[in-house]
Amino acid sequence: MLTGKQKRFLRAKANRLNPIFQVGKGGVNENMTKQIEEALEARELIKVSILQNCDEDRNTVGDQLSSETGAELVQIIGNMIVLYKESEENKEIILP
Repeated sequence: MLTGKQKRFLRAKANRLNPIFQVGKGGVNENMTKQIEEALEARELIKVSILQNCDEDRNTVGDQLSSETGAELVQIIGNMIVLYKESEENKEIILP
């Protein structure tokens, strides 16, 4: 569980990131969660964009992604979800 200070730190780092995944009409599937897990291992902090044609609510998508990947949900702002998971091999982000 992240503290408020850690979430602020991660939100500031995520501000300059571009989304690398998009959730569309099909919603979240097993293949997408596997790819997000691999991206989190490589990058630790990622943004996921939710497209207009997505049938599910953004909060539902955020909760589903964080629970299935084991990541922390840092922020949901607009149609963007920010996820963080500490990498086991490529640790780059040191939390305050």
